[in-house]
Amino acid sequence: MSKPHVFLVGPMGVGKSTIGRLLASELGLPFVDTDRVIEERTGADIPWIFDMEGEEGFRLRETNVLSDLCQMRAAVIATGGGIVTQEANIELMRNHGSVCYLRASLEQLAERTARDKKRPLLQVENPREKIAQILMEREPSYTSVANFTVNTDRHGPKAAVQEILQQLGRSRS
Repeated sequence: MSKPHVFLVGPMGVGKSTIGRLLASELGLPFVDTDRVIEERTGADIPWIFDMEGEEGFRLRETNVLSDLCQMRAAVIATGGGIVTQEANIELMRNHGSVCYLRASLEQLAERTARDKKRPLLQVENPREKIAQILMEREPSYTSVANFTVNTDRHGPKAAVQEILQQLGRSRS
């Protein structure tokens, strides 16, 4: 297998971590969440990093973590929603694995993130509007980097995992 990793990309609240854990279990691979690795390495949570270093500082950390993970053994890697904002990250994912874009409707994303205070980009007066803006900006990158797309609106996490497994069978053969 020349591209061992499975990268999950998509907006915040789409289910990358939940689906990633289940998928890793099905594939017998370790699960890694890039945001958790950043927090472990810095000893600080994502909101604090955004406050202290801004989005630019956080994105640099994110690229460094992704680069390191690409050198490790095969894993299912859940990425932060903005990982596609950096061209270096897109190239890393394309070169080191299969990329699944997890997609959900604006309504679902707004509902799933409504009470989450740990998402720095949503600490604004109108989070739903912010999600819409982020989707509009990032959708082309999610689509272009992905080998395939799975819509999580219509699926529970287990059904999404089954669809990913089917897609991986097609994209890896």
